Amino acid sequence: MAPITTSRVEFDEIPTVVGIFSAFGLVFTVSLFAWICCQRRSAKSNKTPPYKFVHVLKGVDIYPENLSSKKKFGGDDKSEAKRKAALPNLSLHLDLEKRDLNGNFPKTNPKAGSSSDLENVTPKLFPETEKEAVSPESLKSSTSLTSEEKQEKLGTLFLSLEYNFEKKAFVVNIKEAQGLPAMDEQSMTSDPYIKMTILPKKKHKVKTRVLRKTLDPVFDETFTFYGVPYPHIQELSLHFTVLSFDRFSRDDVIGEVLVPLSGIELSDGKMLMTREIIKRNAKKSSGRGELLVSLCYQSTTNTLTVVVLKARHLPKSDVSGLSDPYVKVNLYHAKKRISKKKTHVKKCTPNAVFNELFVFDIPCESLEEISVEFLVLDSERGSRNEVIGRLVLGATAEGSGGGHWKEICDFPRRQIAKWHMLCDG
Repeated sequence: MAPITTSRVEFDEIPTVVGIFSAFGLVFTVSLFAWICCQRRSAKSNKTPPYKFVHVLKGVDIYPENLSSKKKFGGDDKSEAKRKAALPNLSLHLDLEKRDLNGNFPKTNPKAGSSSDLENVTPKLFPETEKEAVSPESLKSSTSLTSEEKQEKLGTLFLSLEYNFEKKAFVVNIKEAQGLPAMDEQSMTSDPYIKMTILPKKKHKVKTRVLRKTLDPVFDETFTFYGVPYPHIQELSLHFTVLSFDRFSRDDVIGEVLVPLSGIELSDGKMLMTREIIKRNAKKSSGRGELLVSLCYQSTTNTLTVVVLKARHLPKSDVSGLSDPYVKVNLYHAKKRISKKKTHVKKCTPNAVFNELFVFDIPCESLEEISVEFLVLDSERGSRNEVIGRLVLGATAEGSGGGHWKEICDFPRRQIAKWHMLCDG
């Protein structure tokens, strides 16, 4: 009986041994997986992607490693208002502003320390003891205005530029605008905001928040772009578009500012600039381009076939370069829109080829109260698309639009194509 007892004990020990080895294997696998994840995360954190963008509102730290729930804000608003009221109303009064980009007021004069010192204290892009240079071009811009610009003043934009060599970060601070025109005739004010684009590639488009009912908006918003080599900055330009927000229609364009960065030295520290806001692309109103469309009315099925074929000689959307056009087609019945379609976007071209067909059902037996509106728009990510040009075909349309519509009604079941000049949107 003894051998039988021994064999039972050996069989009972086998599952225990297997369980122990399985537990050790599981612990080892989990530890290995966690180690691999940590290595990948650390590798990703060491790599700075090109043109990494961080947007900072007033008084918030801008370094990604310091962004947390504990946001550092600047001085009290009341003390700030008193300080600004005491300043004389000069075009270069921003030279007296000694806050850093975090909005903090330094208690003592900091000294430029090593990289380890920057990690231990509240991060500042630049020491306050660095020089704050004013661009000579900004002084010329306030005095070299033409007679036409003097008659129609669109205001002044205040901004500052910096470059952090340690972080390879290009920093643009939109401070404020003064003397903007009123775009709302009823309230005699505006709801301004600013869009900024880095040229020439137009890959980075950012905008400030909207400030309600003011002609002298103070934005104080910082836009930081990481991974920008300092020599590459000389090849860039900054394009600012000043707009007024409209809740019920397209936003009104107040004007624009173009700041070429060639010849601007940021190695000496923060550079303050003032630029006069000019009327947006005056050449654009002389010609909006042409649109080739083809229409056919099927009286038997009571449908209207619309083919958007081509567009040519489209103007630049702004000084930033070529537009990204697409066409929006609206069908109206008795001045009420009943259907809408749109084409695909064609990238960076003044001569777009669409070749897209749309079929609309007509709710009535004739085309007397029907009209078709074509809107050529410039596609812009993150903001409202701007209308490049407009075309209307209908019984009451003027010019070539009315003639084309008459031919469509007189010759049903026939596809009739024509070029049309685009008008203002």
